[in-house]
Amino acid sequence: DKKLVVAIEGSVEEAKALYKPPEDSQDDESDSDAEEEQTTKRRRPTLGVQLDDKRKEMLKRHPLCVTLDLKCKDENVLQLTFYYLLNLNIMTVKAKVTTAVELTTPVSAGDLLSPDSLLSCLYPGDHGKKTPNPANQFQFDKVGIVSLSDYMTELGHPYVWVQKLGGLHFPKEQPQGPPVTLPCPQHTVPADNLLSASHMEMTVKLLRARLQSRLALHKQFASLGECPVPARGLGSRRVPKRGSGDRGPLGCHRSLCPLHFSPKLQAAVVLNPGYSTLPPIFSLCLNWKGERTGSIDDNIRAMESEVNVSYKELWGPKPGYQLLTNQLQRLCMVLDVYLETEAHDPSVEGPKEFPQEKMCLRLVRGPTRMKPFKFNYPQGFFSHR
Repeated sequence: DKKLVVAIEGSVEEAKALYKPPEDSQDDESDSDAEEEQTTKRRRPTLGVQLDDKRKEMLKRHPLCVTLDLKCKDENVLQLTFYYLLNLNIMTVKAKVTTAVELTTPVSAGDLLSPDSLLSCLYPGDHGKKTPNPANQFQFDKVGIVSLSDYMTELGHPYVWVQKLGGLHFPKEQPQGPPVTLPCPQHTVPADNLLSASHMEMTVKLLRARLQSRLALHKQFASLGECPVPARGLGSRRVPKRGSGDRGPLGCHRSLCPLHFSPKLQAAVVLNPGYSTLPPIFSLCLNWKGERTGSIDDNIRAMESEVNVSYKELWGPKPGYQLLTNQLQRLCMVLDVYLETEAHDPSVEGPKEFPQEKMCLRLVRGPTRMKPFKFNYPQGFFSHR
């Protein structure tokens, strides 16, 4: 892999010193009295200080670390630093992103490239928030460590895939059976080269995809203030022309009639770390002549279905990193349909609040008065699913 750079960093001398046997003292007996006298004169450390020193020793890292720079075609780089914790017998990783151009980070995109969450769930369920070594909990109890997550900002995250790259394998649970033997620094820890080799290629692919998807999300967050929301990679046939109504940020539809309250569509969005393989999930609330949600309005639930269930229509070209923007654009479309197909209140004088601009085969269907939210291309009309 010409775009993969691996290096070993740290102190070689300190690493060698770990494996040197301690030197025997010839004057043990003669020095013992002097040491005892000095100990009585010095103030003994408090229990809190002793525990703190033990915790530091427990979390001690190997003097050497492995750095891995993953470059993408656009010259963005994911920098990974792998550490080995000597007494816990686990590996951790720290991540950093270096972009080819300086990014303007909107407030809403602040966590997308955060080292603490960037690599979360690279493999399903691998959050990296707790140690994969079941023996560590007994060690933590002895020195008063409640959770390893309290130290991860400094130490890095012990993802399961990191252990596998290092050739380390731990059982998920070990309620019964022989105790796990912990290594001492004077002995090397056996690592399975086959385990490492079998996971390297797939992990590198996932790491590159994660970086590219997060950078694409970052760019989308920065552009979501555009009006109207642009459709990315769907082609003009899939996107009907917007109406002449006034739209605000995110393409929100506003009534041109000052006598009525302008509709406001709010969307709560859950983004999975595995975006865009796993699509965002939307929950909608329309504030217009009262509050309308999917629990009380079948058509709001149908609008949610357009982006939550029929998301494959919105992926665009593989790998579909623009899915979020396309979902938001589709929401703008179905909001137009929702408002334009509302029956006109005869008690209100004047023209219809939202004149129909979208072409629909049928305005409503069935006893629940379902609206036509499915967009048919290239014909350019809306129909019922």
